[in-house]
Amino acid sequence: MSNGTIQKRLSEIRGKVENAQRLSFDDGLFLDKNADLPTLGELANIVRERKNGNVTYYNVNEHLNPTNICVYRCTFCAFRSDLKDPRGYKMSDEQMLERAREADSRGCTELHIVGGLHHQAPYEWYLNIIKIIHREFPDLHLKAWTAVEWDWFARMTGRPTKDLIAEMRDAGLGSLPGGGAEIFHPEIRPKICEYKADASIWLRIHREAHELGLRSNATMLYGHIESIEHRLDHMIRLRELQDQTGGFQTFIPLAFHPDNTRLSHIPKPSGLMDLRTRALSRLMLDNVPHIKAYWVMLGIQIAQVSQSYGADDIDGTVVHEKIYHEAGSDSPQEMTVASLRRLIEESGRVPVERDTLYHEVIREAGRNWKQGRQLLSVG
Repeated sequence: MSNGTIQKRLSEIRGKVENAQRLSFDDGLFLDKNADLPTLGELANIVRERKNGNVTYYNVNEHLNPTNICVYRCTFCAFRSDLKDPRGYKMSDEQMLERAREADSRGCTELHIVGGLHHQAPYEWYLNIIKIIHREFPDLHLKAWTAVEWDWFARMTGRPTKDLIAEMRDAGLGSLPGGGAEIFHPEIRPKICEYKADASIWLRIHREAHELGLRSNATMLYGHIESIEHRLDHMIRLRELQDQTGGFQTFIPLAFHPDNTRLSHIPKPSGLMDLRTRALSRLMLDNVPHIKAYWVMLGIQIAQVSQSYGADDIDGTVVHEKIYHEAGSDSPQEMTVASLRRLIEESGRVPVERDTLYHEVIREAGRNWKQGRQLLSVG
């Protein structure tokens, strides 16, 4: 392809972006193969600022991973453990309530709850986690259980996932995280997470959550054995569901961390790939309000630069994160609000604290907070 042909096609795609027209699979493929990083970032920033202005969002949250014992053996996972492994654990009710108490005392608005699929823990144990935490700390938004976990609950109980989601919603569940999506494409998914809920199951469960009035996030694990074609396929499947339900709030491209996994021979994605993936995600997912640069996985510097490459959210304080630190993340275990605000300001953006559902959080005296205005439409 001649340079003139490339420039003509880039100009056509730029016109689409500037006029808020949807990009096709072929457009995304062309950009990945032919657009340099500054051009890709410039185009993504047009969409980013059209949707979110000069704001970067953060939240005050903690993580709770009730168990690392898991029936599945995904090749990319460094978190899971066997039942008899010395690393294996299963938290007691008292330990989990203490974690929730800590989150509440820190002024957290969200507790992010995901873990392993413990084959000796009944569904009722998982349901009880939501019940007891919501009962004791009703102001904490509980974002819990990936689609893979919901599928496991259905296998254990023989009940429809939609009924289980409704039951947990009534017990205090606030929303669903986006984990477990990995890569949807059938050429890749069986090689990295055999037996785990496939793309159709993942998408169905999020559709059901949206139909029940719950919002959710979506993720994509990149930088392992997949290609750009697989990543674009993944984004377009998410985009199609979002067209139908409007229930996704945030897309989170997750950089693969190879340490302590069965794919440890694969190098970690470069900062260049991190930025290109965020930019392309912002361009392709025109109907998803937010793109997150998860600082735990990216590191602080790339998370900052990502604010000029399509991202408008940097996650939160993230205390007690285990999953990605087990896989070699060398980012801090937590981030203070002051540090989050500073790194956002250093990136040239205005920091705004949000809750899980993207309402502005207004801090009063001490750790007290109240819900402010809805920041942006999440439909």
